[in-house]
Amino acid sequence: AFTFATAGRIVFGSGVSADAGKLARTLGAKALVVTGSNRNRAADVFKSLQDEGIDTLAFSVKGEPTVDDIVEGTRMARQGGCDTVVSVGGGSVIDAGKAVAALMTNDGDPLDYLEVVGQGNNLAHRAAPHIAIPTTSGTGSEVTKNAVLAVPSHQRKCSLRDGGMLPTVALIDPLRTLDCPQRVTADSGLDALTQCLEPIVSRCSNPLTDAIAREGLRRAARSLRQAYECGSDVQAREDMAFASVCGGLALANAKLGAVHGFAGVCCTLVHLQRENAIHALPIAHQCLSRQFVSKHEKSSPQRKKNLRDTPGTI
Repeated sequence: AFTFATAGRIVFGSGVSADAGKLARTLGAKALVVTGSNRNRAADVFKSLQDEGIDTLAFSVKGEPTVDDIVEGTRMARQGGCDTVVSVGGGSVIDAGKAVAALMTNDGDPLDYLEVVGQGNNLAHRAAPHIAIPTTSGTGSEVTKNAVLAVPSHQRKCSLRDGGMLPTVALIDPLRTLDCPQRVTADSGLDALTQCLEPIVSRCSNPLTDAIAREGLRRAARSLRQAYECGSDVQAREDMAFASVCGGLALANAKLGAVHGFAGVCCTLVHLQRENAIHALPIAHQCLSRQFVSKHEKSSPQRKKNLRDTPGTI
């Protein structure tokens, strides 16, 4: 037996982010729009919302979100009368959006709910409606139930995690990744590929996550290099966006492994974003992944055949 949970609705395709306003209109009247440091990259989303009569309030995060960022974003949302969150950015921005949406409907501080360094309490209420619009192809955060937050006072990065934090809508538009720099494309692309591989060899995998992860691996294997070398290739960008969401769906329901475990430690020690750490660990990625595959192969001949037949796994 297994369960499978994801965003309330997934909308995928080139140009679909133009529907942000129409979707938001069904969820609320005023949106906190969470962006990266350059909010001009979300100008079309602001316009889409405003064209549909949705009031907006902008909140920017720089780099990976901290506990203090979430406190400030929640304060702004509450004081501004926001009832919806729209996040437009990479995994860090979407994580910030998920955390703020959770605190908008639940009392207390992020540390009341954070794992490891906090109390790890469950949310009493489902997070506020949230539309997640990724601008990179890597983390799959738009379809997962956790938000990774930096806690400088503890020199740790920990998750705020609850099933009620899954975004209401994951709006995945590959065209938003066309202007990603090569380094971001490589780092986030390796993250997407790794997040398809680790769930396949997880002890928590199931036939549904296997199927999703294998398709993600196929897409990443054939298009990561092309997306890196020719960022304007729409087909390659579509493949990587699809691989990214496959990785998010798989990891959210089958979990990850030691590669991401090592990456989390490296992030904290040398102040790297997670994608950079994974990019810096290609040897560990290769060796550990081979080790995990071999371990699984001993107990499942069919899994061995499936993995051998999937491009990008070995």
